Amino acid sequence: MPTIQAGDRMPEVTLYMLSEAGVRPVTTTELFAGKTVVLFSVPGPFTPTCSEQHLPGYIAHIDQFAAKDVDAVACVAVADPFVMDAWGKASGADGKVLMVSDGNGALAEATGTAFDGSAMGLGMRSQRYAMVVRNGLIEHLFLEGGPQLAVSGADNVLAHL
Repeated sequence: MPTIQAGDRMPEVTLYMLSEAGVRPVTTTELFAGKTVVLFSVPGPFTPTCSEQHLPGYIAHIDQFAAKDVDAVACVAVADPFVMDAWGKASGADGKVLMVSDGNGALAEATGTAFDGSAMGLGMRSQRYAMVVRNGLIEHLFLEGGPQLAVSGADNVLAHL
């Protein structure tokens, strides 16, 4: 059960992104302040549901998010920034969806969405979810109850904007 819910402020943690200058830290304040951001979390880059359904749905609907005054769509995973960048490029997300690394699991821990995937050799991961964050406040949270993609996909999030 997550500790975060709609109406809460995003916790202050440092995430990472890869830029032309290398790995760059980005705080949640920097990512969300003064903006409307759709953030979706995946258990693992390059994994089947994440690569075949979750990320592609957001890429395909990026213009619809912009039309609903969403400033950015960001994908986060407990993975290093190099993997997130490579997955974004391989998936066609580059320049559309921000690929954000929660490599240390700080956001997953702070939001109560961390889970132990050690039984499958995955280590600590984040549950699959999506949220609409306006100026640092969580307006909507769509948390999946398992590995499937039911409520955190782009279509459902768009329906709530």
